[in-house]
Amino acid sequence: MNQLTPREIVAELDKYIIGQHDAKRAVAIALRNRYRRSRLDPEIREDITPKNILMVGPTGVGKTEIARRLAKLVDAPLVKVEATKFTEVGYVGRDVDSMVRDLVETSLRLVKERMGKEVEIAAESNAQERILDALVAKEKGIKKADVNPIEALLGPVRKPEEPPEERESRKKRRERLQMELLCGSLEGEIIEIEVEDTASADTLPGTDVSLNDMLGGLMPKKKKVRKVSVIEARKILKQEEIGKLIDMDKATSEAVYKAEEDGIVFIDEIDKVAGRSQSGSPDVSREGVQRDILPIVEGCTVNTKYGPVRTDHMLFIAAGAFHVAKVTELIPELQGRFPVQVELKPLTEEDFRSILTQPENALIKQYQALMRVDGVELSFTEDAICEMAKIAVEMNDSRENIGARRLHTLIEELLDEVAFSGGENGPENIAIDGAYVREHLSETVKQFDVARHII
Repeated sequence: MNQLTPREIVAELDKYIIGQHDAKRAVAIALRNRYRRSRLDPEIREDITPKNILMVGPTGVGKTEIARRLAKLVDAPLVKVEATKFTEVGYVGRDVDSMVRDLVETSLRLVKERMGKEVEIAAESNAQERILDALVAKEKGIKKADVNPIEALLGPVRKPEEPPEERESRKKRRERLQMELLCGSLEGEIIEIEVEDTASADTLPGTDVSLNDMLGGLMPKKKKVRKVSVIEARKILKQEEIGKLIDMDKATSEAVYKAEEDGIVFIDEIDKVAGRSQSGSPDVSREGVQRDILPIVEGCTVNTKYGPVRTDHMLFIAAGAFHVAKVTELIPELQGRFPVQVELKPLTEEDFRSILTQPENALIKQYQALMRVDGVELSFTEDAICEMAKIAVEMNDSRENIGARRLHTLIEELLDEVAFSGGENGPENIAIDGAYVREHLSETVKQFDVARHII
């Protein structure tokens, strides 16, 4: 992300999202400003806070997709939360502080992934040694589950010194197994390995904190014996060894710093908590949720299991359709914390045509790839694309406007027979033209035409 200019960020988003240039531009500028701020002197950097963004537009026009693509585009922790999942303090449900805790968890995962790559070679070597130990034990008939009761009580008992000939025999046996392991001839061999029992971590009710976290890791980690193939053992043991090699104190410290300085929180469905509560209304938490979100967006300190986390320099992007409620129905203080407000435009027939064909993850490309697995080559003519776009616009106008999601409904119905019987007669080519679209979607169009005239 540090190397991408705003224009390049927009170009990356254009690969997946059609139109909505204003929203892409606002997001690109905000991301680049994060980088610009990081290059400043500490004295001035502390005073520069992110300019939070509020995206307003109908459902299905790309608000959430922008957040999804940002998560893959930027090297920064990003979480997407639903405003409707939160409740006012004192009511059953998630409290707004959890969005910050989720962000720190995401940040820690990113840091551990990067640190894991740095110690990957050492972890693979350690895992290989543990697999060798298991293979040697298996050849000698020793089971991991066999525990000496005296050793269990008093610890390992000092064993008599091994005779030289037996030591040499064990060394040769290990070297032979190592060569076979390197050649790949033992990949399917079943061995017993001892791993940490992650399922046994007792968490406190209603929290993500385990009892071991509270006691600072004083309790010994539980172990369990698993019977797995060598190829599966390599994956399991490699991840366990990576966890051992990573400096968790350093990882936690870096994760908190990245969350505070580079973290991005995308709050979706913000319009669902707009509107002031009326006396006697059962929905008593709307304005309360806004007031709980306000200090986090303004800048405060949230306690997490990794320590206190400041939200002053996190970037908040909120989005909502605002069909029923209006932006002005948000409490004034919250409106003021989103100085950049962009409006996403409803999709046109031209946009629908582009959505079907242009993005790298276009629906038509997805179905063509799926059917190619069964030897079916799908092709769509230009008039078929135009007809689907036209029907999508008509259906959105006559019923609820669900934006680009309407295309998912149409293409599933259009290709229902192809997906059901495709590949039964061997490889074949199927061309979808305008007539095919009108024939297979005629019933759907009729239903919508009838619904339009029912009062």
